[in-house]
Amino acid sequence: MTSCIHSTTINDVTPSARGCEECLKIGSPWLHLRLCRSCGHVGCCDQSPNRHASSHFHATRHPIIEGYDPPEGWGWCYVDEVEIALPDQTQQRGPIPRYY
Repeated sequence: MTSCIHSTTINDVTPSARGCEECLKIGSPWLHLRLCRSCGHVGCCDQSPNRHASSHFHATRHPIIEGYDPPEGWGWCYVDEVEIALPDQTQQRGPIPRYY
């Protein structure tokens, strides 16, 4: 894993939901979760039907996500399209419901 200039945007965040925030609202399934390390938004991965984590990036330009559920220990920079080392892993707020 590498680092990139966007690593300076990594914050300690509180997850916005115990699952994909948007999928929970519309009752949609997801496969894996991604956590925005700028603001704490929890969205679903690109293999999920709605790709809410990528949509969040395009709407906000927040560059770094964390593989959140299951805890995967890696980060991804959407801007540079590289896997990055994270300084820490975000704790989950409680059990994450399974929708796949």
